[in-house]
Amino acid sequence: MAKLAAALTIFALVACVARPCQAGYGYPNPMPSSSPPPCAPTTPTSPPPPAIPSPITPSSPPPPYTPSTPSPPPPTPNSPAPGLAVGYYQKTCYRAEDIIRETVRDTSKGIMAGLIRLFFHDCFVRGCDASVLLDTADPNSATEKFGIPNLSLRGFEVINAAKAKIEEECDTVVSCADILAFAGRDATYFLSNKKVFFDMPAGRYDGLVSLINETLPNLPPPFATVAQLKANFASKGLNTDDMVTLSGAHTIGISHCSSFSDRLSSNSSDMDPALKTTLQEECKSSSGNDNTVVQDIKTPDMLDNQYYKNVLRHEVLFASDATLLTATDTSDAVSAFAKNAKQWEDKFMAAMVKMGAIEIKTSANGEIRRDCRVLN
Repeated sequence: MAKLAAALTIFALVACVARPCQAGYGYPNPMPSSSPPPCAPTTPTSPPPPAIPSPITPSSPPPPYTPSTPSPPPPTPNSPAPGLAVGYYQKTCYRAEDIIRETVRDTSKGIMAGLIRLFFHDCFVRGCDASVLLDTADPNSATEKFGIPNLSLRGFEVINAAKAKIEEECDTVVSCADILAFAGRDATYFLSNKKVFFDMPAGRYDGLVSLINETLPNLPPPFATVAQLKANFASKGLNTDDMVTLSGAHTIGISHCSSFSDRLSSNSSDMDPALKTTLQEECKSSSGNDNTVVQDIKTPDMLDNQYYKNVLRHEVLFASDATLLTATDTSDAVSAFAKNAKQWEDKFMAAMVKMGAIEIKTSANGEIRRDCRVLN
C-alpha cells in the first residue's frame, strides 16, 4: 500500500474525489529519488473527512453477521507471532471485536477497501503498530501519514470512531494497531459478501515512532518490477506466494490516473488496447485534476479472484500488476488463482494473518494509545 521497500503490489498500494474510495498509490511517475520535505502540522490534525491470550474466540463470525451459507474457515496458524493470540481481549474487553465489526459494517464499500490498504501500509512501515495513524510524533519530522504513498489513504475516521467507542467501555486496553488489524479483517469479510472470514490474533502494542521519510523506501510503487516486489516482501518476512496473494486486493477500490499514466502513453505497454482507450478518456481533465478510475473493471466493489483474470487479460492498471506475468512462479500463481477462487480466498486469509505479525511491538517498545492520532 520502514514498511514496504519496493513493492504490496496490493499493494499498496491526493484525496479521492466524487465518492469514498480506496485511492491509488499516489506516486508521481517516476518516483522521486529523494525524500519529500517534512510537512508535519504544528498541532495534531484529524484526517480529512471522507468524501464522504488466550481464550479462543469462535472461528466463525458472531450473529448477526453469520454468512447465509457458511463454510468452515481455515484454521488460524498453529503458532501466532509471540505475544499475539486469538481471543486476546475476551477477558479484558470482550466486546472489542464486535464494536469494530459494527463500525466497519456501517461504512461504505470504498472506505472498506481503504481499510485493507491502510492495514497494509501500516504493516509495511515499522510493522503493524498503528504508526500510520499518527498526526504527530517526532517534532523534527512529519509522520508516515504525510508521506507521498499515504496521501490517498482512507479509513482513518473508522479507526478513530471504533477507538472512541471502545474507550468508553475499556479504557486504554485495546491498541490502535489491533483495531486496524481487526478492521482490515472485517472489511475483507463484508467486501467478499461474507465469504472470507478468519480469526485475527491480537496483542499488538502501538508504536512510538512515525517518520515521513520511511514511507517511500518501504511501500511498493505502482511501477515496481517482479524482482523488486519479491525482494520487498521478503524483507518483511513474506514470500512470493504471499506477494501474489495479497496483490489480489487490487480487485477493489479505485486509483488516481497519475499512478499508471505512463502505461497509457507508452507504446510498449501491454495493456489491453480497448482498456487503454477507455482509460485515456476517463483520465482526461481540462482542469488538471488527477482523475480516479476503478481498479477492477469487472467487479470493482467485490473482493474476489477477478483481479487474476484481469491480469491474464492485460486489463490491469499498474505496471506492478502486469509484471506478475513476467516470471514463471508468479505467472503460475496468477493462473491458479484465476481458476480457483477458493484457493485464493484461503491463501488471502492466511497471508493477512501473516502480514499482521510483521514487527510486532510489545510493552517494552510500545504503548496502548488513548487516541490513535497522538502519542500518550
